[in-house]
Amino acid sequence: MEASETLTMHGHVIDTGQLARVLDVVLDHGADYEMSDLAVGRRHDDESRVTLVVRAPDQQRLDRVVGALVDLGCEPLVQVDATVEVADADGCFPEGFTSTTNLPTQVRIEGRWVDVHRPEMDLGIRLEDDGPRTVPMLSVRAGDRIVVGHEGVRVRPPRTSVETPAVSEGFGFMQSDVSSEKPQGLLVDRVAAGMREAKERGERVLWVAGPGLVHTGSVPSTVALVRAGWMDVLFAGNALPTHDIENALYGTSLGISQTEGVPTEHGHSHHIRAINTIRRHGSIAGAVAAGALSSGITHACVVNEVDWVLASSVRDDGPLPDVLLDMQEAQRRMRAMIWGDDVEGSGTRAPVGFCLVVATMLHGIATGNLLPAHVPLVCVDINPATVTKLADRGSAQAVGIVTDVGLFTKELAARLAPTELAEELAR
Repeated sequence: MEASETLTMHGHVIDTGQLARVLDVVLDHGADYEMSDLAVGRRHDDESRVTLVVRAPDQQRLDRVVGALVDLGCEPLVQVDATVEVADADGCFPEGFTSTTNLPTQVRIEGRWVDVHRPEMDLGIRLEDDGPRTVPMLSVRAGDRIVVGHEGVRVRPPRTSVETPAVSEGFGFMQSDVSSEKPQGLLVDRVAAGMREAKERGERVLWVAGPGLVHTGSVPSTVALVRAGWMDVLFAGNALPTHDIENALYGTSLGISQTEGVPTEHGHSHHIRAINTIRRHGSIAGAVAAGALSSGITHACVVNEVDWVLASSVRDDGPLPDVLLDMQEAQRRMRAMIWGDDVEGSGTRAPVGFCLVVATMLHGIATGNLLPAHVPLVCVDINPATVTKLADRGSAQAVGIVTDVGLFTKELAARLAPTELAEELAR
């Protein structure tokens, strides 16, 4: 039996392409629609309003399509409170739970729309004493009150340049999937401006980095940026600090001389010897304090008190003693750093207000999954596939720049830390 539901949407739904995406989703789900009302804003800053009647062959398919439309900012015309079910097992959501996006979300409780605390994609919504908040699946405990279904839930789509000029006007020119043929100097200017704006708001700058920072000769420029205060938080794996420390101790990265670009004798073992040196001192900070490590990105991070989360993987050698072996613990700490919590979960730091992903795919995607949509995210990589996958995985705010990481970081340092860059290059 055919089922139907009436939904509304409002905002800059035409110029942002939101309406077109909504209609495509309806048809892609094998449903149909009737546009019963359309009020188009006349001026640039006017909102438009749309009323849609969505029809599907059965209630099950209608529920699926309406759930997808709610994620795009649609709201059922008839508003009811959110449906809540009690979790019956640890680590499991009730069937039909509401799966979140990283966009601002609200749930209707006792007739009032209440903001969901800390929006993040692919989580559930748990009702707590202080209101609804996102919750990872593994953190669910039997007895938790979990929101299910789409009724009483609404999602706010990405805001437009009319509402957020600081973010979207600065990056609007880069909104194609990748920026490989646009003026690189202008791209760097925009990234530098975004980092400055985050600092002016009292927020922190997060770097998500891979070993390509070392392989591409970016160590001096990155160190200059760290010294000048443009890196507050670092997310990385075992590879970046390992090859950075190898470079500091042996002048090589993966056994390749960083000055001559050729393999060195027995260079293949340098990275594991570097790890062994740090392990003997108990930590990277211990090696810095002992004078065993006196240069490089990780040295600069220790000296300048950069917060970091280093997460291991199955392919890691060693690993370094600072690298977390528990993936869930690493994810918990990354989430805490983003929102400004300390390790114990109390909010004692400023939240992240800008994210720069350089030369890493997996850590970049992982971070994109954790970030709320209001935090600008710029991914820089020589590989176009890397910079598009973030958006493909749901990070709608991700902007990609296809370029050499070494050239990019040097240009960025020249704009944000010229004095420190000159000093590092003179060493």
